[in-house]
Amino acid sequence: LFWQIEDIITRMQDDKTGGVPIRTVKSFLSKIPSVVTGSDIVQWLMKNLSIEDAGEAIHLGSLIAAQGYVFPISDHVLTLKDDGTFYRFQAPYFWPSNCWEPENTDYAIYLCKRTMQNKARLELADYEAENLARLQRAFARKWEFIFMQAEAQVKIDRKKDKTERKILDSQERAFWDVHRPVPGCVNTTEMDIRKCRRMKNPQKVKKSVYGVTEESQPQSPVHLPSQPVRKTTKEDFRKQITFLNMQIERHCLKMSKVAESLIAYTEQYVEYDPFITPAEPSNPWISDDAALWDIEMSKEPSQQRVKRWGFSMDEVLKDPVGRDQFLRFLESEFSSENLRFWLAVQDLKKQPLQDVTTRVEEIWQEFLAPGAQSAINLDSHSYEKTSQNVKDPGRYTYEDAQEHIYKLMKSDSYTRFLRSNAYQDLLLAKKK
Repeated sequence: LFWQIEDIITRMQDDKTGGVPIRTVKSFLSKIPSVVTGSDIVQWLMKNLSIEDAGEAIHLGSLIAAQGYVFPISDHVLTLKDDGTFYRFQAPYFWPSNCWEPENTDYAIYLCKRTMQNKARLELADYEAENLARLQRAFARKWEFIFMQAEAQVKIDRKKDKTERKILDSQERAFWDVHRPVPGCVNTTEMDIRKCRRMKNPQKVKKSVYGVTEESQPQSPVHLPSQPVRKTTKEDFRKQITFLNMQIERHCLKMSKVAESLIAYTEQYVEYDPFITPAEPSNPWISDDAALWDIEMSKEPSQQRVKRWGFSMDEVLKDPVGRDQFLRFLESEFSSENLRFWLAVQDLKKQPLQDVTTRVEEIWQEFLAPGAQSAINLDSHSYEKTSQNVKDPGRYTYEDAQEHIYKLMKSDSYTRFLRSNAYQDLLLAKKK
């Protein structure tokens, strides 16, 4: 990412290839050196990157500015505006690609140095003054050392040309606006903790801005120092190889297939989505039509409801009327034990903790114990695992057995239910 941004910035500053015009602007009693306007940057981005929408160019420019490559000379908020606001390019020394992670001592030296220079443009903002006070308390024991470093930096800066010093001061301020941003602004240097855990080397390289090398630095409320980097071992490489092999073996679907599946699902459920298709009968709270309540009281499922049972077995199981019809069908075939077991396990998950042990034993005696009255058919692996789980009863003791029974019902009982006269009669009766 950085090299792409830096390529754009380099092209912007190249006069030979039609870069952004960098000029010195005369102001009242002073000159503002090496600046460009926000509108010039936006126009250049639209022209050279084939961007048609000005809003898109402003957004791209703001993302570049947030990384500190371009910054407003009179504002701590790093964003791009399409107007006459003056901007300046950051020096390559301060670019994020140099893997900066400046310490709090560096920040303290910078703020302390700003207080020593009696210039309006170098006055501390409110949040900077608060940060300086925190750092002064945190580094109270070595504040004298920090103050001496700041004094030395000020002496070096005073020897520089006035114009050069003005440019360097603004570039240094922009660097700290990236690494210690204004409260409320996004910190682009922060690393997502989840990404850190996945990376081999989660910590950035520590580099001191002012050459201060302190082995032990106390923790500060402004920024937490990173931990020492652990060397990669053979075991780490083995784990990485195992992980990559698992990723290769994962079943991946083509985007076209995923899109087809989503479209098919949407088309199937479109008539059940009240945002797309008006509900029939209408919502009584909106239309003052009590027909819906009358249908619910009659306990006769509507055509839409019966049709929905044919989408999947989940639709049958989550509908109370659908469960009752499915159970009646299985009872008529003397094979209701699977569904009753599945429902009993679902009920177990909702039981109070004090009743769980008793309920686990009841389910075992009814469905799984030798000579059980309603014995279910489990494979040996599921039965052995469930037998072990019963010794330490819990709400999820029968999870494996329930999953196995669910698959059996889905492949056998559910398909027979859809082909049965009981379901077809309900479906046809509602279509008449």
